[in-house]
Order: sequence, then structure tokens, then C-alpha cells
Amino acid sequence: MRTTRALAVSAAAVAAVGLAAPMAAAWNSPSNIVAMPSVIARGGQLTVTVDGCSRGGTMTSPAFREARLRPLVGARNETSSGTATINQDARPGSYDITVNCEGTGPLTRPAAFTVIGGTRGGLGGSSSIGATPTDMAIGGGLVAAAVVGGGVFWMRRRSEKHI
Repeated sequence: MRTTRALAVSAAAVAAVGLAAPMAAAWNSPSNIVAMPSVIARGGQLTVTVDGCSRGGTMTSPAFREARLRPLVGARNETSSGTATINQDARPGSYDITVNCEGTGPLTRPAAFTVIGGTRGGLGGSSSIGATPTDMAIGGGLVAAAVVGGGVFWMRRRSEKHI
């Protein structure tokens, strides 16, 4: 009778440990994805931090190529972090991030960051190359006015010397 009771207790203990192991593995799964900055221009550097990702992994998004997540040494929540460069041809809008940590399944954070459109800096708002006919006419008129004004000034000075 004692042997049967010992076997029953052992079987119950093994079953409890067997059922608890997947729960412990699920406890160490990615739980929080943070993208900084949350609004970024094309070509910018995006830093992603993931809690519960103790061994690193990868992150993907339609706005950037797959990037590596590396574990942060001494982090409390078994955190991993990685940096990605936003594609130059990414369209403005919100993008999801999917994280695959080693040893766990994927986790997706919808609308994790927003890409904004770039500007054509340094062009001063111009969209054409070279001077337009209007620019040439205005410039020619200013040069002609300067020549006439200079001639009048020179002629007046010349007549003052004769007095």
C-alpha cells in the first residue's frame, strides 16, 4: 500500500512539474516593445527595446531591413535592444514591429512608430534648375537701370566741373 501511495505522489509531482515547465517558458517571453523615437524621418536611426528577451533575437518591419537584437548586460527585465535604419523609400505612415526572440515565438506591436516624409532641404523651395525667362528679364531690367543711373550720375558730375 505504501508503494502505491509513493508512486501516486511521485506521478502527481512529475505531472505538476511537467505542466509548470511550459508556463515558466511562457513567462520569459517578449512582453513590451518600445521604439524610440516614435516619430522618425526616412533614413533615421530607430532604437527598439524589448523586455523579456534575454537571449536577443531579430526585429522586422516593412519600414526597415531585419535587424539584430542584443541582450543588455545587467538589465532587470532581461531586456534586449537593437538599432535599425529606416529605408529611404519608406512611405509616411504608421508601421508595426515584429520581434522574434531566441527560444520564444514572435510578438508584434502594431503602430509602434510613425515615418514622416522628408524635405528637400537646401533648395530654397525651388523646383527648377537654372534661371527662368522671368528671372532673366528682371535681372536684365536691373542691369539696364543701373547703367542708365550710372550714366546720369556721371554726366551730372561732368557738368558740375565746368561751372
